[in-house]
Amino acid sequence: MYVAVKGGEAAIDASLDLLARARRGDPAVPEIGVAQIDGQLALGVDRVMAEGALHDRTLAALAIKQARGDLVEAIFLLRAYRTTLPRFGFAIPLETAAMAIARRISAAFKDLPGGQILGPSFDYTHRLLDFALLAEADPGMGAAASDPAAVAPLAAQPPMPRVTDILAQEALIERERADATAPPDLTREPLAFPAARAARLQALARGDEGFLLALGYSTQRGYANNHPFAGEIRFGSVAVSFAPEELGFEIDIGDVTVTECQMINQFRGGGEVPPGFTRGYGLVFGHNERKAMAMALVDRALRAPELDEEIRAPAQDAEFVLSHCDNVESSGFVQHLKLPHYVDFQAELLTLRDLHARRAARPEAGEDAS
Repeated sequence: MYVAVKGGEAAIDASLDLLARARRGDPAVPEIGVAQIDGQLALGVDRVMAEGALHDRTLAALAIKQARGDLVEAIFLLRAYRTTLPRFGFAIPLETAAMAIARRISAAFKDLPGGQILGPSFDYTHRLLDFALLAEADPGMGAAASDPAAVAPLAAQPPMPRVTDILAQEALIERERADATAPPDLTREPLAFPAARAARLQALARGDEGFLLALGYSTQRGYANNHPFAGEIRFGSVAVSFAPEELGFEIDIGDVTVTECQMINQFRGGGEVPPGFTRGYGLVFGHNERKAMAMALVDRALRAPELDEEIRAPAQDAEFVLSHCDNVESSGFVQHLKLPHYVDFQAELLTLRDLHARRAARPEAGEDAS
């Protein structure tokens, strides 16, 4: 006979105690601090900020520590905390052209105004384990270790024009379409279909990097009508402005670090519309180029209806993409299978046993004829 496994507060408390012990690890090893996570696991912090939809490095690092390095769990923690914060209003749209750039590259133009700025990137490294990092002190930093300015983001530079703006001056790329309507807030309003591009971009910015990466990759393998060029990828800090009602004018309230990707896609035209390149766009918190690029690829694929393209691939189906890209929702639905389903399982088990019993009692074929 199958019976439900019984438990209680004592068992749960013991589980939480084991979790705390597992999080701490070997007591003989110094405990990792939040500042260390922020400074040395910065890309993990950036991802948690981006998909947690909260730009706070300290809280993101704390979430990573609490989650034992499970970034999806850390994102869940950060979003849960975000729901407790008061809302004062909406900021003025970011002006990324005025970004203080730490990295800026283009795969479309070798020589562009302002130049290529390589910045910190794995792109130019050999994918070989650096065993020198096993040492307590990192000798690889050299002089930069004693000079914080050598590894800090660049100071404010003159605004650098975007590659897409250069193309727009020659009317070689579609112009951005202004939208006077207020953007939706997916943290307060449920996603509805058909979803406007502003809602899609908001969902993609919070979407799971791995899911979007797979979809972006699929568009490159023929599962969408895409042939992209990385027009420009830029990473740096940009000012956030807010216009309080009591003041009536804009004030800067701080800076955020963001990664922006402008994808240039195959040209289109027809009728009275001249041939020109189309756009895909990605913008995320922190230094997160892979996510921004994947987001731009999927954004372009989701624009199929407005560009009169046939929808024939998953990445072009807005309802499929946006309904499944959120890792907190996906993780919750999958992990709820760990919760007790004793009654449902017993019902199916009894049904299956009854079917087997009836099958065993059924006369063999041909016996009833005699």
